[in-house]
Amino acid sequence: MTALTLNLAINWRCKHTWRSASYNTSWCLLGCAIGDLGTIAYFQFMGIAWPVWAIMSLAIFNGLMTSICLETIILSRQMAFRLAFKTAIGMSLISMIAMEVAMNVTDVMLTGGAILTWWVIPIMLVAGFVTPLPYNYWRLKALGKACH
Repeated sequence: MTALTLNLAINWRCKHTWRSASYNTSWCLLGCAIGDLGTIAYFQFMGIAWPVWAIMSLAIFNGLMTSICLETIILSRQMAFRLAFKTAIGMSLISMIAMEVAMNVTDVMLTGGAILTWWVIPIMLVAGFVTPLPYNYWRLKALGKACH
């Protein structure tokens, strides 16, 4: 079956799957946001003058790392630490990268740089949640694989 066939064959109106995909995406968002927003805040509060692209690249990397660490900790309560780490590493990097890029592009578009303000953070989080959600739904419904 091709990806197009899988895409057409799934039911996009399954509330249970949307709920599961949303729950999984929320955990991913929490992990990604910790590293991402923490990195941007550090550079902003310390007054370190790096180029915006460099701060955003580091924020994306740190977001991915904190998401993997958080998921490893959560999964290690259910399985051996080594297996939990392997599972966390094997999760959908496509979903996490899409989330990170959406958050950072939103920040740059709305503030003009790597700048956190009280009003931009909720918008960044919504963009980071909504962007990978359809992919996570599809992955769960068509392939039976959760991002978490």
